[in-house]
Amino acid sequence: MTAMISQPQPFRLHVADAALTDLQERLSRTRLPDQTPGEYWAYGTDVGYISTLVDYWHDRFDWRTQEARLNAFPQYKVRLQGIDLHFLHVPGKGPDPHPLLLSHGWPGSVFEFLELIPRLTDPEQFGGDPADAFTVIAPSLPGYGLSFTPGQPRFGVEAIADCFAALMNEVLGYQRFGAQGGDWGSFITARLGYAYPDRLSGIHLNMMPIRRDPAMVSNPTREESRFLEELQLWLKEETGYQWIQGTRPQTLAFALTDSPAGLAAWIVEKFRAWSDCGGDLESVFSRDHLLANISFYWLTGAIGSSFWPYYARMHGPWPIPAGETVTVPTGYCEFPREIVRPPRSVAKRTFTNLRRWSVMEGGGHFAAMEQPDALAHEIRILFRTLR
Repeated sequence: MTAMISQPQPFRLHVADAALTDLQERLSRTRLPDQTPGEYWAYGTDVGYISTLVDYWHDRFDWRTQEARLNAFPQYKVRLQGIDLHFLHVPGKGPDPHPLLLSHGWPGSVFEFLELIPRLTDPEQFGGDPADAFTVIAPSLPGYGLSFTPGQPRFGVEAIADCFAALMNEVLGYQRFGAQGGDWGSFITARLGYAYPDRLSGIHLNMMPIRRDPAMVSNPTREESRFLEELQLWLKEETGYQWIQGTRPQTLAFALTDSPAGLAAWIVEKFRAWSDCGGDLESVFSRDHLLANISFYWLTGAIGSSFWPYYARMHGPWPIPAGETVTVPTGYCEFPREIVRPPRSVAKRTFTNLRRWSVMEGGGHFAAMEQPDALAHEIRILFRTLR
């Protein structure tokens, strides 16, 4: 007997006034650590920056404005695989919009996509061809944002991909669709391409989700040597957050669920380190945009559950099994400040149908926020021949 499929229910976010008051009171009682001697940011988040950001958060930030930005898009919730999954479902404006699933990562959220979505759903508004329009489906990852309730099951990459495949096919009725993602979204997108190739018209990635093993290349070329050097530095200096989130996520969750300043420091450091900001965070991201994302984690209480993909990854197999490949048409953007930038020679061992490989002039890990025009352009070009 076929299980009944839940119907999506329209959703509109309205955070309780009491939760905002509680946040304000906690911000007013912030206790900051001393600044480590030496160069600012060298040992983690700069105390002076967080002090000014907390002051702004308390005195000037308007959550209701950011809430309205999200509510400007059609949102839904649906009961699926044991959780209430939140997603944006934005119809395209064109002769035949192609369904496109957008998957975010950590420490991001659907707030990353608010500038990108209109460029995909209504390309004509931005000087593009309406024939390139997409209908965009952008879920909050299970355990993130509005796809979290306390005590719910935890999802790793494979389970998230299965959930999203069910959303697109069984709930929304899309027999064939495209998918795009960065960070964990790139892993989810790649897994979809591997596990559901008959449903995917193509996939687009703005981070290349390959194994990060320095021993993966023997007799490296000059380009591969550059990549291996960058990878070694990344593994040594930049993966501390992965080890604590992937081994003791519950312990870290106490601090970041209780202290908004601590949460901000944990997230902001990544936005600075992984973006193309040259050390000046607010040259790329406004305080309001940073705090919209941070507040979303705070107000949904989802920071602890958002760590779970790291734990699942460290304690389970790679999402693409060893020796297996992704054969669906694939496009990739290499942004210059992405955290790792494998060369095509390495990527094609896993992604055997690379249709487009673009080296971008500027941008970093948060491409949908940093370079929405450039990213939308690349997505449109890839899928132009795959619809």
